Amino acid sequence: MIDLHTHTTASDGRLAPDALARAAWEAGVRTLAITDHDTTAALAPARQAMAAWGIRLIEGIEITAVESERDVHVLGYFITPNAPGLARFLARARAGRIERVRAIAERLEQLGRPIDLPRLLKDALVEPGRSIGRPAVADALVRAGHVASRQQAFDEWLVPGRPAFVPRTGPSVAEVIATIHEAGGLASLAHPGLTKRDDAIAQWAEAGLDALEAYHSEHSPEDTDRYLARARELGLLVTGGSDFHGEDQARGRPTEYRRRIGAVTLPPADLERLEAAALARRG
Repeated sequence: MIDLHTHTTASDGRLAPDALARAAWEAGVRTLAITDHDTTAALAPARQAMAAWGIRLIEGIEITAVESERDVHVLGYFITPNAPGLARFLARARAGRIERVRAIAERLEQLGRPIDLPRLLKDALVEPGRSIGRPAVADALVRAGHVASRQQAFDEWLVPGRPAFVPRTGPSVAEVIATIHEAGGLASLAHPGLTKRDDAIAQWAEAGLDALEAYHSEHSPEDTDRYLARARELGLLVTGGSDFHGEDQARGRPTEYRRRIGAVTLPPADLERLEAAALARRG
């Protein structure tokens, strides 16, 4: 079984790399990509953990771009985690995340919903490479007793149109694609059925996008068929994965339960095509 979209505690996942390795093995996953948001911090410890369980690790990442004031997530595969250009790019992205979290916390304070900002920032400032964002703010709102669940925090405070939402600033999709390529990787548009920017896929393909994530836990069968067809039309490769963050995220958000590790798998032939393209990119 092949799952190319998972997260750890290095970003907004619930499991550390060693726990993720065990969960993957128990779910029947034998090829796994870790794709944390804007950080590669989990990849080094994951190599040893995955090897101990006999799981092949594909080194990945999920980078947030911003287009028309909306987040667009781009997955990178077969990257060189310590590539200097990528490291500098991600350091800037994580610094931007911290500033956004500070701005959200300030707004929550003004709204009478204070959170423990020092505790929230401690891990990000102490642990090199740790990436934080709105999920961490949502958890802080739960700890403060302002909401009952992470999903309630998002629904009432942290999404566009809600009182504490602060827009993100960041690189374009084309800039993210170029950064992934510079690190020797392939760039895939994450969960296009959730991103809902089908109008821009051809433009991003012209900018160098390599693949579409046709298989995803929250894609319907019709979504999958549509993106498989779109990939064929544009000559793009196909990726897929569960987008697993942790089973306990099911609380307060029933759709999250479908993101069980290994619940979505990529056909082996598609992985072979990805590998061939990655080898070709590296010359």
